[in-house]
Amino acid sequence: MEIKQYFRIVQKKWWLILILVLLASVISGIKSSFYTTPIYEATAKLIVNQSSGAYQQGYPDVGLLQSNLMLMDSYKEIISSAAILDKVVEKNPGLSDSSYEMSKILQVYSYENSQVLNLTYQATSYESAAETVNAISLVFKEEIPKIMNVDNITILNEAKVKDTRPHNPVNINLVTSILVAFVLSLLASVALVLILHFLDDNLKNEEELKELLGIPLLAAMSKIKKEDLRGRRGEQVLIRKEAGGDNVYAQINQ
Repeated sequence: MEIKQYFRIVQKKWWLILILVLLASVISGIKSSFYTTPIYEATAKLIVNQSSGAYQQGYPDVGLLQSNLMLMDSYKEIISSAAILDKVVEKNPGLSDSSYEMSKILQVYSYENSQVLNLTYQATSYESAAETVNAISLVFKEEIPKIMNVDNITILNEAKVKDTRPHNPVNINLVTSILVAFVLSLLASVALVLILHFLDDNLKNEEELKELLGIPLLAAMSKIKKEDLRGRRGEQVLIRKEAGGDNVYAQINQ
């Protein structure tokens, strides 16, 4: 089957495709706007060095810098461990999440060749996310010297709990949701129309009959409508009937 034939099949059912696409886009927009719980994100930054006297010589020790960078993965594991998060819950009973939930939500990452730890936390309100990520930062700063030989931790910036700026949810983007629904529903509806066409065994036109039987087409009779039988006033139409081998003609006045 040629591409033009596929196009004709889709073109015949354009109204079905349009209905499905519009329905999916509207449902996606309504769900994103009214039925999706917004999630907000807050971030804090830490910088970790092994010793506060590392730079007393006036210039950085290259070996110490390399050692600090190699320990970044260890810091990421420690800050997400129960040793830190249990302390966070203990010292901040007002937080809504347990230490187990914090370990699942908290994201800790650093960029290549950087000693800065980025802590990101998500919650159903920005204030809750900011309070939690700040509490984790403070407890990590207090507890890490007891775990490793690290006594030089600086909180570069805390999440502002009382930030008056508007914060957009990280899980809701109305335009993106509608666009994704539009594309997916368009593909699905086109596939549905093609599947329904190929599952239908009825012959639609003479070309399909010719292709099925494999014989040349000699003549085709189109469907006669009532409007086609209407003639001028007084015009007569003869209808031939066969009865017992004899030709009988019936005369009808229009």
